Amino acid sequence: MGIKGLYQVISDNAPDAIKSGDIKQHFGRKVAIDASMSIYQFLIAVRSEGQQLMSESGETTSHLMGMFYRTLRMIDNGIKPLYVFDGKPPTLKSGELAKRHARAAQARAGHEEAKETGTKEEMEKFARRTVRVTREQNEECRRLLKLMGIPYVEAPCEAEAQCAALAKAGSVYAAASEDMDTLCFEAPILLRHLTFSEQRKEPIQEIHLEKAMIGLGFTREQFIDLCILLGCDYCDTIPKVGPTTALKLIKEHKSIEKVLENLGDKYNVPEDWPYQDARELFLKPDVSDAKELDYKWEAPDVDGLVEFLVKEKGFNEDRVRSGAERLKKGLKTSTQARMQDFFKAIPKTKEELELQKKKNDEKAAEKKRKQKETDAKKKQAKKPKLGK
Repeated sequence: MGIKGLYQVISDNAPDAIKSGDIKQHFGRKVAIDASMSIYQFLIAVRSEGQQLMSESGETTSHLMGMFYRTLRMIDNGIKPLYVFDGKPPTLKSGELAKRHARAAQARAGHEEAKETGTKEEMEKFARRTVRVTREQNEECRRLLKLMGIPYVEAPCEAEAQCAALAKAGSVYAAASEDMDTLCFEAPILLRHLTFSEQRKEPIQEIHLEKAMIGLGFTREQFIDLCILLGCDYCDTIPKVGPTTALKLIKEHKSIEKVLENLGDKYNVPEDWPYQDARELFLKPDVSDAKELDYKWEAPDVDGLVEFLVKEKGFNEDRVRSGAERLKKGLKTSTQARMQDFFKAIPKTKEELELQKKKNDEKAAEKKRKQKETDAKKKQAKKPKLGK
């Protein structure tokens, strides 16, 4: 699920923290990718007339198609991907997982009903909600990555936490995931849309944690408390506390403890609300030491890819062999160093950070002012005009 509304909060209040650009701008960079999130994307996006792509034997192959061709796209653009697979979910997440299973069951029922009485759009909507990544699909993707020469690691717990740890340690440039909670695990840089298909035409979003916290005026602990109020996988939200209210409460009271002391009777806080446990999971996630992980990029096993994708899964042999050649060429090319990677960024002084925050505040205020003017014009245009 990630963090509800966090991207918009950062966009509105710390616009300098977000950069959008082309995939080519990440040439020569190593990136840790949340594998499970990516596979889920492939399953819901790589479709043919609302159906999953299938082999002749009736097996779903959308995940393999997505993993193969989206990874090739990254390699073609000089990126060296490192996939990270989920381990065992934390106990606090069991409630969220149970809700997901319940929603999936409802979606399956809705999909069956839509087949009888609904439109094609309704069928597609419910079909997407029924998608879940199976253990077998994860295993097949691991097998494919090994044959492609692309490394992967197993996280002890949450994949996005391990991706963040790799980025924080400098082992990779950034963590790539659609889940905004990757920032809560202290990923210095989060990349979104990296594993989207080329057809979607979505720019790569690059979100910088330090700039986001400066723009919001928060410490890391305050940033995490904001995210918990917004809504995370580890605990329910406080009813009627949306993004605007959550931001206002943390800005005013600085911590959830102080927020709870000053809420009064206006809001109903969930009983036994485990916000402290959620905070601890973000501050001290269960991850492996990035420096001790063993992985490397290798030449692809062409014969193995043909055996798996072509003979077992029914892929086109010419395309698979062509892809293998692209892998060989791309992995050699991506070892060329980026010029800026030779230079370390000079840490900002306190005065520079304060100046940056002031600029962010001014930009945010100007953005809100323009939005108010636009809203006022729309409202005026909707008023009935009196005749002469």
